[in-house]
Amino acid sequence: MGKTLVVVGAGPGLGMGVARAFGRRGFRVGLIARTASRLAALVAELAELGISAAAFPADIRDRAALAAALEHAGETWGPIDVLEYSPSPTGAITTATRTTAEAMTAQLELHVLGAVTAVGQVLRGMRAHGGGTLLLTTGVSSTVPAPFLANVGAAMAGLRSWAHALHAELRPEGIHAAAVTIASGVIPGAGEADPDAIGDRYYELYRQPDRVEEVIGDVAAFRALVAEWSAGRGPAETVVPPR
Repeated sequence: MGKTLVVVGAGPGLGMGVARAFGRRGFRVGLIARTASRLAALVAELAELGISAAAFPADIRDRAALAAALEHAGETWGPIDVLEYSPSPTGAITTATRTTAEAMTAQLELHVLGAVTAVGQVLRGMRAHGGGTLLLTTGVSSTVPAPFLANVGAAMAGLRSWAHALHAELRPEGIHAAAVTIASGVIPGAGEADPDAIGDRYYELYRQPDRVEEVIGDVAAFRALVAEWSAGRGPAETVVPPR
């Protein structure tokens, strides 16, 4: 029986790049996101490539719905071998001084609590069959503090730290947990920023269970952008978060 990948936060860019990378290598693919009609279109696109795929709609911020979608995916495809978590930032993105408890909570619910829910749902099955891979995606603001992405960066930094902690705890059990830090846009046809090129990087990370992190893009360039903004030459409105 083939292996199963589930992408949580599936979309036409990064999520589909990961889905194609694993699907072309024989994986069945489950897609989880909020909008059923968009997921149906993505499943049809994968089917045209000969990839077995199914949609499991759920709002990632609804923890019960997310857990139920993952349970349904497991019932449909069997044990989940690889979980990839990569919801795009939604909601208000705030500067450091404009961050409120509500703005921070919204990003923590999406990036941290959603990931905790998803991992908690699949981990028991991975432990039962003695293996599995957890790939948790963050943006570059998880490693380079950016005042114009303050609430997103804080949440992603928490997710990245947790991914590293999971790696240390689960590696002796044969379960691979790793962070993927995206320091670029996801742009079709743009070399290493192309969704399929990025998807291949995820697959290579999956094949190297001792590795705890993959960094995609130019972190130094982002650090320079932050320095420029902080010097007053780069308005926050012009900055688009990677991914």
